[in-house]
Amino acid sequence: MHLRKDDQVVVISGNDKGTRGKVLRVIPKTDKVLVEGVNVRVKHLRKTQASPQGGRIEREQAIPASKVLLWSEKAGKGVRTRSEFDSKGQKVRVGVPCGTKFV
Repeated sequence: MHLRKDDQVVVISGNDKGTRGKVLRVIPKTDKVLVEGVNVRVKHLRKTQASPQGGRIEREQAIPASKVLLWSEKAGKGVRTRSEFDSKGQKVRVGVPCGTKFV
């Protein structure tokens, strides 16, 4: 998967198109990511002894990883990435149009 936790990303399609946020969680099994402030839904809580009020909370829901791109400050937009090896032999992600290295 081309994304990692704490990456800055931009949504490229859907209701939240153009929204930037931080990746909170990566779910490789289903190829989805949880992005801060994106795809927010209301969850209704039942009244229980633990939460006697019950109520509604807003939570982010997972979106497909193909719907987001890594944000590049150098390019000022979301960029596709490719993998390269640096001088130490470490695999790094490199932005295709701008050459920015994402460590």
